[in-house]
Amino acid sequence: MGTQESPAVAVNRPTLTPKALIYQKYGNKACYRIEEELQSADCPGLVIPQQTKILYRCYLDLPELSVTSDTFPRKKEAEQSAAKIAIEKLGIQFTTNNPTPQEAWNELVARVSVLFTDEFLSSSHPLIGHFRVAFGRVGHCYGMLPISAIAACDVKANNLCKTINPKTESDPLSVISLILKAAKMSGSIFLTDGKLLIKKQGLYSPEALQSFLNRYSVSMGCIQIEAIYIPCSIEEHVETLTLDVSDNQYYLDEIAKKLNVADSSQIVVSRTVGKASSEMKLYFPIPEAPLMASISSDLHATVEGNIKTETILNKRASYFSGQKIYGDAVLANIGYTWKSSDLFYEDISLCSYYRMLLNKVPDGHYKLSREAILAAVLPAAFTTRSNWKGPTPRDLLSVFCHQHRLSEPIFSVRSLSSPETSSELSEMCKISNSSKLNEEIEMADGGAADVIDKDMGKSGTFRCEVKILSRRREPIVDCFLADTYTKENDAIQNSALKVLTFFNKLFKQLDMPVEKLFSFGCSHGVNVNLLNFSREFATWLSTYHVKQNYSLERFSSLGSVCMNQPHIKQENGMILLNIEGPDSGVFPSPGCLTCISYVVALVGKDGSFKDPLESNDEFEFEIGTGAVINQLEACVTQLSVKQAAQFIIELPSKDLILAAAGESANHLSQSNLCNCYLEYTVKVLQVTEPLEDRMEQALFSPPLSKQRVEFALGHINESRATTLVDFGCGSGSLLELLVERTTTLEKIVGVDLSRKSLIRAAKILHQKLSSNSLMQTNIRSVVLYDGSITDFDARLYGFDIGTCLEVIEHMEEDQACLFGDVVLSFFCPSVLIVSTPNYEYNPILQRSTIPNKEDDSEEKSAPCKFRNHDHKFEWTREQFNHWATDLAARHNYIVEFSGVGGSGDVEPGFASQISVFRRNSSREAGNCWKMEESSQAYQLIWEWTNSSRSVL
Repeated sequence: MGTQESPAVAVNRPTLTPKALIYQKYGNKACYRIEEELQSADCPGLVIPQQTKILYRCYLDLPELSVTSDTFPRKKEAEQSAAKIAIEKLGIQFTTNNPTPQEAWNELVARVSVLFTDEFLSSSHPLIGHFRVAFGRVGHCYGMLPISAIAACDVKANNLCKTINPKTESDPLSVISLILKAAKMSGSIFLTDGKLLIKKQGLYSPEALQSFLNRYSVSMGCIQIEAIYIPCSIEEHVETLTLDVSDNQYYLDEIAKKLNVADSSQIVVSRTVGKASSEMKLYFPIPEAPLMASISSDLHATVEGNIKTETILNKRASYFSGQKIYGDAVLANIGYTWKSSDLFYEDISLCSYYRMLLNKVPDGHYKLSREAILAAVLPAAFTTRSNWKGPTPRDLLSVFCHQHRLSEPIFSVRSLSSPETSSELSEMCKISNSSKLNEEIEMADGGAADVIDKDMGKSGTFRCEVKILSRRREPIVDCFLADTYTKENDAIQNSALKVLTFFNKLFKQLDMPVEKLFSFGCSHGVNVNLLNFSREFATWLSTYHVKQNYSLERFSSLGSVCMNQPHIKQENGMILLNIEGPDSGVFPSPGCLTCISYVVALVGKDGSFKDPLESNDEFEFEIGTGAVINQLEACVTQLSVKQAAQFIIELPSKDLILAAAGESANHLSQSNLCNCYLEYTVKVLQVTEPLEDRMEQALFSPPLSKQRVEFALGHINESRATTLVDFGCGSGSLLELLVERTTTLEKIVGVDLSRKSLIRAAKILHQKLSSNSLMQTNIRSVVLYDGSITDFDARLYGFDIGTCLEVIEHMEEDQACLFGDVVLSFFCPSVLIVSTPNYEYNPILQRSTIPNKEDDSEEKSAPCKFRNHDHKFEWTREQFNHWATDLAARHNYIVEFSGVGGSGDVEPGFASQISVFRRNSSREAGNCWKMEESSQAYQLIWEWTNSSRSVL
């Protein structure tokens, strides 16, 4: 793991500025606006005018409220003043020195007392809306406020409760209990018997009360709000309900009625769910218990002592909110805010609920941000910044941690080229020592982007470690990436993706025993602290049966479709129905950035209905990175530009269907979907070739890829070869040319590790070989094998010519050297042609390409990079010559060097360097180390002969 580093938790953090605190809570959602004000410095009677003084006033807009500062001579002072005003109004703790539990108790009692004073009625606190309702009541309830309203609206009271008892952060019932106790300890609060309602002991002053009533005399009328009902019972479906709210119907009383309890004093409110700017909260009834007999009793302890809370725990709602929710619950986006005295409300649809639920899983935010719930999946690889679409892996991991109330991920980057350099980066901060913390504060004050960009521009050799900690700074997950990267940003993004992939696979195996979690993590290069992990994800783990019985229910209908239509067959988990449009000849291949349009519809097996669920007019993704579902990529790679196709697949989880369903979610949630499937209609709009191909095409005509193939064709004709094997044939570009041209070849073979590429090559070759124009070809047999070119297969021994064009650079260097030994000592071709990029030519290629505006700054400024992100190495001419010369000498071959693109006599040589190995005439083929004929490491994928049909 390298040198020992002190953990980030050991650093003593300095006091943050008001602006830093606001940034810590709201990030970029905090909007500062500065206005200049001119202050005249003229003195009456002076002939010479004096210089006008400029002062600055700051307007700060937050999701909850807007504030305005006084005027200051400096912009920073105005910003800090506005931030301080907002902090005081929001009740955010200003210093890092937290009070002791006893001090917090005293502050809580004082805080509750302050809420029932004349002065408080003149404030703009969200509780004022609840007081307006309280003063509209008649009889003994006049002026009475539900304790749940204080718990829901007052941030300062909640923070004090967390100081007194940290468990209140996950248990809203405990907050009610502490506020109730604080109210009893106050001498100015009156408590009712049998109800959790409190009011001021004594009367408000007539002036304060009249002023308050005059401010809020506007009628709200009658409104209907759509909310979500989440039953405690797993057997019942989540559904929508309507809240009827008016001047005469308090929204908390209306929610209480929906929950079948007497009034608002009998309900508990969770903390805000989702965006901080919303008022989305969960409402649930206080568990029935003999607690009202004595108002002085501890509410939470009474419930815990009289009821087995696990039996009434609403697991779905608890997982959704991250707090303990008991019994049936209502999710509603309604309440009073700092910004306005009017009641804020927004509808929550069933589709929105499932989208928020989806946002809690590791790949959920990626699907939502790409607006492709049924098409996109978390990519398996981070290739280049320009090809990655959607939030970066680091941002995705940060969102995941936020959703599960974990600390921001900590990234520890080590520079191997400079061992003394080590930095730890959090989402927006770097933490390694106390001096770095001052940098963190500076970043929060507005300089974050500059600091991050400065450090991300570093180049060299980097490794990255990621730590995921709980809110209490306890270790949960530690991932150390052994791979090295030439850019610091690549190391960070790939390590973040590694952790996300681990969590993503884990969330899809909910039945995994906890004791197997450690070994599962090790298999993915992740160390898991079982105790802390189980504690932090306890609610998620307890919802397994919920998810298994409901959310992850899967349906299978493709088999029956195939039975009803025998002419179609199921392949790759889908049924490809048809392909429309002429073949343009431009196909997507690995590394290509492909743009498609698609529509996904839910279809009844009997054809009784077809409901569109999701569509995208333009959707880009990189082929080969696993950025879309397997079936979609398998379909797209069979289409050329402007071609369209339809395919059908089994239904995914019901959660995904409902999250994508929009207005249809209400109906579908109650429906039996067993006899349905998903139908995708896809069209390929554009294919952007990998950077390597774009660079080559910008400078060479014909492109280097075409020149390499023509070079090989020339040697085939010169040697009058009858058999050829292409090692690493890919999608068969060389083989396709060979079946189109007249040559002496009678048998050609392709070998590759990518089954998808081989299948595509087979379809192209079959089409070419079946056309009438090729009836005069000499080719008698074409075979495609799936296998590694570093493994020997006796069926390919002793061919006339072997080719390996632009393949070895995609392997690790030791594997490339192994290939050389295997091919010359075991396969023993008469001639072997190997090509690979000339690294020295890269600066010329890169200068010939117009930089992509989306490319990140460090890519643009890099002095010389590889031509393709998938290249493991690129050799200079000296390195390539040394490898080839040594290889030839050891295996009794002679080698000559050539190339394409540029000139071998002019620096820096050919763009693509080529070595041609010829078996020494003094060495017969039979002298090669020929293995047993039974040595067959490759799997047959496709075979064509001129006397029989091709076999797939």
